[in-house]
Amino acid sequence: MKPVRLPASATLALPRWGLFSLCFLYILPGLLGRDPWKNEDAAGFGIMWTMANGTWQDWLWPNIAGLPIPEEGPLAFWLGALCIKVFGGFLGEVVAARIATIAFFLLGAISVWYSAYHLGRRNEAQPLKLAFGGQPEPKDFGRTLADAALLIYLGFLGLLLNSHQSSAEALHVSICALLCYVSVRYADEPSLRHALRIGITLGALTLTRSFVVPLALWCALLFCWLCLNHNRARSLRNMLVALVIACAVLCLWLLPTHLLQPYDSSPIGAWLQWNQAQLGWPNSASVRYWLRNGIWFFWPAWPLAFWAVYAWRRQERALHIALPLCMLFTFTMLAWLHPEQAESQLLPLLPTFAILAAFGLPTIKRGAINGIDWFAVMTLTLCAAVIWLMWIAMQTGWPAQLSKNVLKLAPGMQPQINVWAILVASAASIGWIVLLHWRLTRNPTVLWRAVVLSSGGVILCWLLLMTLFLQWADYRLSYISVAKHIAHRTPAGQCVESNASPAQRASFAYLGNVRFSAFGGQNCNYLLIRDSVKTLDAKEIPPRYRSKEWLLLWEGRRPADRDERFRLYRRKI
Repeated sequence: MKPVRLPASATLALPRWGLFSLCFLYILPGLLGRDPWKNEDAAGFGIMWTMANGTWQDWLWPNIAGLPIPEEGPLAFWLGALCIKVFGGFLGEVVAARIATIAFFLLGAISVWYSAYHLGRRNEAQPLKLAFGGQPEPKDFGRTLADAALLIYLGFLGLLLNSHQSSAEALHVSICALLCYVSVRYADEPSLRHALRIGITLGALTLTRSFVVPLALWCALLFCWLCLNHNRARSLRNMLVALVIACAVLCLWLLPTHLLQPYDSSPIGAWLQWNQAQLGWPNSASVRYWLRNGIWFFWPAWPLAFWAVYAWRRQERALHIALPLCMLFTFTMLAWLHPEQAESQLLPLLPTFAILAAFGLPTIKRGAINGIDWFAVMTLTLCAAVIWLMWIAMQTGWPAQLSKNVLKLAPGMQPQINVWAILVASAASIGWIVLLHWRLTRNPTVLWRAVVLSSGGVILCWLLLMTLFLQWADYRLSYISVAKHIAHRTPAGQCVESNASPAQRASFAYLGNVRFSAFGGQNCNYLLIRDSVKTLDAKEIPPRYRSKEWLLLWEGRRPADRDERFRLYRRKI
């Protein structure tokens, strides 16, 4: 028997304009008005910027100002470089690249919504018919579940920072969501046309990062179709076609790269080697990392998802449970088999967690819903209040200790008041109060009431941080101060050799117009060394540069980093 009994009044859908407004309130703050930040954000932008301003070789051999980056596929960087080409002239190259980031996020959000919508319309997912009628229509039930899934997706703490970076991970998680959607459409109509879509999506997923995840997902989908009593011969034929199409999409990069040999070399060998390193033997460290970080990374979805599996345990072959659970199991196994522990291994689970969690809402008890709501109210309201208090302390010096602690993390920064940022932050805070009043006084019965506060609170806190503290964050995470020092002491057009990280190299090349050594290395008259203030001088310079022919021109670091140090040398003539 189905576990869902639901009146039509519980399936009131959110207006489309409201959903799109939430999505843009989520993604736009943090993308505008800042420089590329260190780590993945600056490194991803550096590859896009190099492609957009380079030659055809840079499009086939991803690199950052001459530094080869073969670890990930080129698709996300191709799209970002195209945006720079099209929009960079009037928006600026940084903002233009982030148009691709916005598109990546919207692709994932729309895929999650439509996946839950089509799953919720299926007969096996419908609530039981009430004795005197009044149960929701399939379309209304599907829309309400889709709204809930999208709200859960927007409420993920683990997605927040990663969706605002110019990186391959941002596209990777969205294509995983897209694969779930095209798989649902294939289940509705197991035709060759939908199999082709699965193949194209798997190929795009391979071009984004690696072939390990797409291959595992192909096996999981084939297993799922065979177990759901589909025509086995037809399912096998269609999935083989999908595999061939995926390989053909991958060859759009591999074949010209192999034939043309950009920079007289090829990234294929290094990319395949990086792919092989994505799998290892099961290890307890990866499992512990998944469990320890998943508690907050997958909140608020994981309790609802586990409840959905339990509540629908007698209908385990229903597609709305079997498909997300199959994909969830595959992503979890890949994370446990990965030899390294990183958030990038947890990201692909988010879309399927959101979809599965949405089907837990119709059966969850009112007490559990109230518990989730009160946790969101107390935690996120407190976080928003603390953010406001920290901003007041930073601007006024009161409370003194809090002001000292905030400014200590950004030494030398002169806080400035941005009127527009204050107005936006104030409007968001008022909106949060109105939402709290609506939820706590009216006690609505709609399904998505259990997650609207969680997603709204996360959006509020992120918006406050990216308005009130954007200057502070940019000061701490950008390399613009170091780039200016290096550019001031390096003549235009002079070659610089460096051991800087990919993110640092991208920041110096873009922000300081520093010309690094060409692809493959060359002898330069300037040398930039990145090291630590704790290391000895004899160990700081690479062995081939340990001679008296180098003259120290400048030594410095970012004000917010006490350990990292940069030193610029010039070859003596």
